[in-house]
Amino acid sequence: MKKRDLIDIRDFTEDEIYRILEKAKFFKFQRKKGNIPSDTLKGNCIGLLFRKPSSRTRVSFEVAIIELGGSPIFLESSHLQISRGETIQDTAKIFNLYLKGLVIRTFEQSEVETFAKYFDYPVINALTDFSHPCQILADFFTIWEIKKSFNDIVITYIGDANNICNTLILAADILGVRINVSAPEQYSVSDKIINSMKNPELLKVSKDPYAFIHNSSVIYTDTWVSMGDDAEKKQRFEIFKPYQVNSQLLEKAPHDFLFMHCLPAHRGQEVTDEVIDGKNSVVLQQAENRLHIQKAILWFLYEIKGQKEV
Repeated sequence: MKKRDLIDIRDFTEDEIYRILEKAKFFKFQRKKGNIPSDTLKGNCIGLLFRKPSSRTRVSFEVAIIELGGSPIFLESSHLQISRGETIQDTAKIFNLYLKGLVIRTFEQSEVETFAKYFDYPVINALTDFSHPCQILADFFTIWEIKKSFNDIVITYIGDANNICNTLILAADILGVRINVSAPEQYSVSDKIINSMKNPELLKVSKDPYAFIHNSSVIYTDTWVSMGDDAEKKQRFEIFKPYQVNSQLLEKAPHDFLFMHCLPAHRGQEVTDEVIDGKNSVVLQQAENRLHIQKAILWFLYEIKGQKEV
């Protein structure tokens, strides 16, 4: 059976996403009961190749792999020969000899795609500059868990239309969820994303941070300066100041909106304390759900798609 990867959220169909959400719900329920054992990854070593710093992604993936019976091996890229010029193709072929899966957190989307081409086992994108499918699956799981369905859900993203925004849009497109983006023109949604949508009518875009607040089920923001963008920090701060999610911005929001942030948050920049610590904030639930959704992703790629070691 052909292996499956998670390189882009579009690697999963709508039906497959719902299966993963249901399995994440099951894993979360069982863990709260103290019933953790699973042998989905029994006997399998999974490599975590990270070129970017990580707290939630690394810890949640290591715990997920262990709780599914596998063994995570953290691969610091600066300690590998790939940092001295060994090709991805050669590295992937060597990893085939030792590992049964790869979780990759890096800059270029093409790097994850190349690993997937030459590595014989599942490859999971744990963040690139273009995409963050594991985070967004956890976010949609959080919305589904609280709101019970995606019917009539409207997501509004405010700020830099970065990898998080890209993946939110593409996931919303798959699931039929309306999504709005408020962003400065030079940091708004790319034509590449818009042109790839099957249902572009689901997306609305504005330069006005207040444009969509009044009917938003979810209000989502992220850092103004992503990893690798430090050279633009001063310029970005000036441009994004009007897009801070604060109590003034939220005055006309529905009383039951959810505030979301993928974390880490830069308090006092893209969001204020009273919002991220407020009653509508679900950021900790999002973070917890990374564990459950990643277990469900691993279950799907290994159990359902026949990658389990025998």
